[in-house]
Amino acid sequence: MSSATTRFSDRVENYVRYRPGYPAAVLEVLRAETGLAPGQVVADVGSGTGISAKLFLDAGHPVHAVEPNAGMRAAAEAMLGGDPRFRSVAGSAEATTLPNGSVDYVVAAQAFHWFDPAAVAPEWRRILRPGGWIVLLWNTRQTDSTPFLRAYEALLREHGTDYTTVNHENVTDEALRIALGEGYVRRVVPSEQVFDFDGLKGRLLSSSYAPNVDHPGHVPMLDALRRIFDEHQQDGRVRFAYDTEIYFGRVD
Repeated sequence: MSSATTRFSDRVENYVRYRPGYPAAVLEVLRAETGLAPGQVVADVGSGTGISAKLFLDAGHPVHAVEPNAGMRAAAEAMLGGDPRFRSVAGSAEATTLPNGSVDYVVAAQAFHWFDPAAVAPEWRRILRPGGWIVLLWNTRQTDSTPFLRAYEALLREHGTDYTTVNHENVTDEALRIALGEGYVRRVVPSEQVFDFDGLKGRLLSSSYAPNVDHPGHVPMLDALRRIFDEHQQDGRVRFAYDTEIYFGRVD
């Protein structure tokens, strides 16, 4: 989508504060099933504010964080720039600017649904070393496992500007096969976030489809959010449950 590189520009602060990280179980799966080892080089494509880059840096990997959005890239640099293994790259999924055969893993976390698979596949294969891996990650919010999550999903469908269009669950098997190869693997591990109302509000406003403050739907959406929170909170908190999805395929 033409707006994919800019639509989060006015949401960086909320993105940094309220988006979920990725559980350590992601690394356990990749170590067991792909041979991920400390020191292997990761290209984190569409790296945003550095959430996924931090996961791999903390596990001992040099990371090239490739991100076209200047505001999000700056947020990642502020958080991770002190680590000598971190390199911030002003590039895109289709044109990373990285050298041929320079990385062991290409990772796209919460980002692949913004890409054109046919355009990114050759670029990712170009920068990968022989036998390298492509990994796609999503924290997929459960929508029907609790009354609160059902109500929150209904809110997004009523108030979101283009929620059903940009939902990553629209990614097709064909798109995954183009990017990852025919024999790609899917694994799922659990994760969660717990919010007070301010945190829930920030989490909602970090989403590109949530009407922002200058939109006429902003106040009605927040009024509905307040009602949902008040109805479902327990001890002043609500819980987001996620299925963290891990897709991976090897490039020979």
